[in-house]
Amino acid sequence: MLMRKLALAGAFALMGSTAMAACAFENDVEVKSLSAGFEAWKAVTDAMAECGNVEAELDQEFRTKQPAAFAADPSLYALGGVSNGTITPLLNEGTIRPLDDLVEQYGANLADNQLIRVNGEIMAIAMMVNTQHLMYRKDIFEDLGLEVPTTYDEVLEVAAAIREAGVVEYPLGATMMSGWNLAQDFNNMFVGYGGTFYNDDSTPAVNSEAGVQALEMMKALTEYMDPEYLVSDSTYVQQQFQQGKIAMANLWASRGGAMDDEAESDVVGLVGSAAAPIAVEGGVPATTLWWDGLVVARNIDDATAEAAFRVAMEGLDETMVTANNDDAIWLVGGYQPSEMASGAIATATAQPAPPSYPSTSQMGLMHTALGNELPSFFTGERSAEEALAAVEEAYTSAAQEAGLLE
Repeated sequence: MLMRKLALAGAFALMGSTAMAACAFENDVEVKSLSAGFEAWKAVTDAMAECGNVEAELDQEFRTKQPAAFAADPSLYALGGVSNGTITPLLNEGTIRPLDDLVEQYGANLADNQLIRVNGEIMAIAMMVNTQHLMYRKDIFEDLGLEVPTTYDEVLEVAAAIREAGVVEYPLGATMMSGWNLAQDFNNMFVGYGGTFYNDDSTPAVNSEAGVQALEMMKALTEYMDPEYLVSDSTYVQQQFQQGKIAMANLWASRGGAMDDEAESDVVGLVGSAAAPIAVEGGVPATTLWWDGLVVARNIDDATAEAAFRVAMEGLDETMVTANNDDAIWLVGGYQPSEMASGAIATATAQPAPPSYPSTSQMGLMHTALGNELPSFFTGERSAEEALAAVEEAYTSAAQEAGLLE
């Protein structure tokens, strides 16, 4: 499936738009949305709610709920929050609608790099770019005289020094929760080692030198983590930072603003960011680049779709960004990059992964297989090669069932 490459240069430029003090219209149609629950989505859905009759469901398991919910007729939600990975099943099932007419009528303030086109049609509106990059405790690094690591070998060296100093419970945190998160952390490291997920004929290719190297590096990193890392998702790592329990993590940029939230963070002003470390000298950052945005359900009437889109545009206006500037690397007018965004910007401009990642049917199946099979390596049940062979077997079976392989 051909996805439009996001024009990153525009992500960090200021774009003009007309700021609204509140919702520009009174919405009298019930609009329900389902999205992830991190700070940026809270900001957008709060702004949408100013229009009235908006019910926002924020759920970190949104990706598992959306396909069936949008396939219902009528759809259980009018709006969905998606990324370049989670939009794929909705596209494959044809449960979201083209937005060209609505953009023409109500999208005057949208920038071109917000318009995600598939086969020539606008299928989503991007609101932000996101990537996992290095966050670290500036005070600890300064006190111990440590340089910010730029490679994963250096991450291990720094982690050892921090552990020896005994200044935090665990030098490292990571989003390695079994399932989607663990698969994504593997994907980050795998592309850093130059790995290819599948071949031109859609056969799997992860049981390779790059795959083994990625797993071995991930395993080495776990020696400096909370032993319960297989239950550690983004919120878990965010809270480890906020509570002063860790000194480093490759964490989503969208979590950066929470570090300086005085209501819940003990490390306000102490967390810095840098580009994601590289796995091999001369390589690209060992991470992947994402966008998040909104889609509109196909299985709803046109009046609800119109109301939903208008509400979405109110959620993505300049006033919202001004009030929530540090919650994301926004693609919406008015965004001013903060210090915490510097690591994500450095990572993104280094083009860490192919622009097609991960928006293919093959990659969706591969991600699922990785999430299901890789935990066995970390629990010691399988070797790296055995775990990767199990991934390839699971992927092959799913790809044959989906008609991608004979």
